Amino acid sequence: MKKIAVLLSGCGVFDGTEIHEAVLTLLAITRAGAQYQCFAPDITQMHVVNHLTGEVNTDETRNVLVESARIARGEVLNASTLEVSQFDGLVIPGGFGAAKNLSNFATTGSNCHIQPIVENFIREFALAHKPVGFVCISPVMIPNIYGAGAIGTIGTDSETAHAFTEMGGKHKNVQVEDIVVDEVNKIVSTPAYMLATSILEAHIGIEKLVNKVLEMA
Repeated sequence: MKKIAVLLSGCGVFDGTEIHEAVLTLLAITRAGAQYQCFAPDITQMHVVNHLTGEVNTDETRNVLVESARIARGEVLNASTLEVSQFDGLVIPGGFGAAKNLSNFATTGSNCHIQPIVENFIREFALAHKPVGFVCISPVMIPNIYGAGAIGTIGTDSETAHAFTEMGGKHKNVQVEDIVVDEVNKIVSTPAYMLATSILEAHIGIEKLVNKVLEMA
């Protein structure tokens, strides 16, 4: 049975992992007959957002690993403990946590860097030539990991696509239900809630992505 690592970035679309995307990822992996293990970095998230009002709570701090445990029902491991040989591939759901906690793309755009623990985590899969699926905004990390010419998508947002290109990546515009595959680097990406207007729309692309990652594994 194939086993897929799932890298989370907190809990909640505005300051962590997009919960629908995470759950759809875990469901798709399980429905395909594979297993998953959630991981998250043990770091402080950029800030805490009130998901009812959209306001930043400046008096509160939260930990990415602790918050990710909410999605994983407590079954989440510290990203620093990864043994890549135990896994066949990786999927990274989106949400602003990918651009605020896993990287700082939200504040620096194409000048962004990836949090060192996270960069090492993803790079282990890349070096082992194991497939990685990037969902929603998380593909902005692709150029920093895989270098110039790596192919991916965030959908059709021109500003984010331009930043992706500035970082050396090759961006492809696609619709919500589609995936983009970089066969050379074993990368799969899909827009999900960068374009989705419903959980069903997000599900279509995510399931295709998971199935392609498993196929490439």
